[in-house]
Amino acid sequence: MIGFWNIAKVDPKKTALVETFSDRSVTRGELSEATNKIVHVLRSRGIKTSDVIAAVMDNSIEAIEIFLAAMQSGLYFVPINYHLTENEIAHILTDSDAKAVFTTATFAYKVVSGADSANISSDLRFSVGDAEGFISFANAVKDASGSEPEDRSMGLMMTYTSGTTGKPKGIKRPPSGASPDEVGEIWSHPMRIFGIEGENQTHLIQSPFYHTAVLVYANASLQYGHEVVLLNEWDAESVLKCIEKYRVTTSHMVPTHFHRLLKIPQAQRAKYDTSSVQYLIHGAAPCSVETKTEMINWLGPVLYEYYGASEGGGTTVNSIDWLKYPGTVGLPWATAKIKILDDHGNEVPKGVHGLVWMLSGAFDFKYHKSPEKTSLSKRDGFFTVGDIGHLNEQGFLFLHGRASDIIITGGVN
Repeated sequence: MIGFWNIAKVDPKKTALVETFSDRSVTRGELSEATNKIVHVLRSRGIKTSDVIAAVMDNSIEAIEIFLAAMQSGLYFVPINYHLTENEIAHILTDSDAKAVFTTATFAYKVVSGADSANISSDLRFSVGDAEGFISFANAVKDASGSEPEDRSMGLMMTYTSGTTGKPKGIKRPPSGASPDEVGEIWSHPMRIFGIEGENQTHLIQSPFYHTAVLVYANASLQYGHEVVLLNEWDAESVLKCIEKYRVTTSHMVPTHFHRLLKIPQAQRAKYDTSSVQYLIHGAAPCSVETKTEMINWLGPVLYEYYGASEGGGTTVNSIDWLKYPGTVGLPWATAKIKILDDHGNEVPKGVHGLVWMLSGAFDFKYHKSPEKTSLSKRDGFFTVGDIGHLNEQGFLFLHGRASDIIITGGVN
């Protein structure tokens, strides 16, 4: 069986989410009921299918509840980086046409002016923890119905990309209208491309949930019924403790994590049992050959890399193939295609550098309120984010930077 809400009905008592920093946990049944309550609260306040809700939150059970509520009620969900300035948050809230915003007491001061700019109604501003100008999230959902809402449909993420020029643009896809109970195969695809299936997995979230990939892999895990463990603040040795304590089998990481883990002396690393780990999925930024080789030598062939973008993708490579072709980001996954084109749009021979173009696939996109950027990024059903690369004779993709200057730190442009 696949699909979070289906699984929650069959086995509601199994743990779904764990917060490592509070020792709080919720079962599948409790998580499902919480998502229902949020949908009822939003609908009672005028939120309709295809409306946009946004969240400026750190990792927490409540953040996942809000995300899943959007995913089962046909809403667009915009996760916003809480490190952004007040003006940057205001731009995203306004540009996305957000009708509701969720935050925490810690970040509420950054959100007020943005909520005002976006004309978000005072009864659709929620805070986890008390914050002036916001409704208590706990009080709002306390007496709401936990029954399954009517007219459920698949929601979508609407993430904002950062580039070298202009302001961030939202990536928006057309609503499918599909039932959230019938799209588990779609939502779990990011796990299946690596061969991860079945319930018996524990997924560790290590990065802030405003990252597209973090939410994608958390959602994929929940659709399979995996237990999801949440870190909030990242510390290298704490990660090793979590892996040992919760017997973590899967996680998503960026090379910054690898660098910091490798700074732990080998004798100290050896104190922790990491044998449960089966898949360390990484992407979002280039990883040096030296760093990745050292990680594989330490943990074994459990590193799985992908290349893609919030717009789509992409390629994957396991540790065995990567060791054959060090530095590659892999082969196109089953539903993807890659082309390398020159400045005139002509496909270049194997081994020759050019602009990387990826097949848009079934889930096409547009940049919200930016038709010119949408047009420039697309060609004959393919799209590009401006990366330069080449294919070797075996079809493996290698990247060589961006056509325009960009700084990536911790997986964020």
